[in-house]
Amino acid sequence: MFEVKNISMIYDMDTDEKMYALKGFDLTLPDKGLIGIIGPSGSGKSTLMYCLSTLKKPTEGTVCYNGTELTTITDSEREKIRRKEFGFVFQKHYLVPYMNALDNVLVAAADQSEETKKRAKEFLAGLGLGERELSKRPAKLSGGQCQRAAIARAMINNPKVVFADEPTASLDHENAFNVMRILKSYSADRLVLVVTHDRSILNEADRIIEIWDGEISRRETE
Repeated sequence: MFEVKNISMIYDMDTDEKMYALKGFDLTLPDKGLIGIIGPSGSGKSTLMYCLSTLKKPTEGTVCYNGTELTTITDSEREKIRRKEFGFVFQKHYLVPYMNALDNVLVAAADQSEETKKRAKEFLAGLGLGERELSKRPAKLSGGQCQRAAIARAMINNPKVVFADEPTASLDHENAFNVMRILKSYSADRLVLVVTHDRSILNEADRIIEIWDGEISRRETE
């Protein structure tokens, strides 16, 4: 699904001291499975995710997705791919403050049919949000509940790829592992990329890619 060749991300290009977030490496990712991208803060793992998902354009190298070169197509074409085929979970939930939990999931849905609403409720229930929480706005939910609503929002359109940047950072251990079980189940026929510094949540990952100082330092197959 993804084929990355000689990818680099360089900041401060106009200075003598260039900062490399990514330092020129190759990477191939499959059509499905749970892939963990692990490394300390500042290692480049989130930058890699942003380059794969078209949220950032690498300074050098190519990123191909299903045969499409993402670094050469137009911004509108990249936006179309993101909207139709990608789902995103960020460290911050970015929920709409004046919408309740259910509507925050449905706002990303391709349609507002009863079937879609049913699926949204099922996602939220699977993530531990009951009927009482569905009608609450973000200010009335805990940080963990908001994050779980954001995860449901990322999955509502059944995207082919889910990009999750520290998806369990605001959750306790029980809910963190529940979220990872759901992402693992989703990865049976989709690709799920989880960026994290916490190796313990990647026990069921199909592959772990370790990044250090902008380079892949280790690749593991579980």
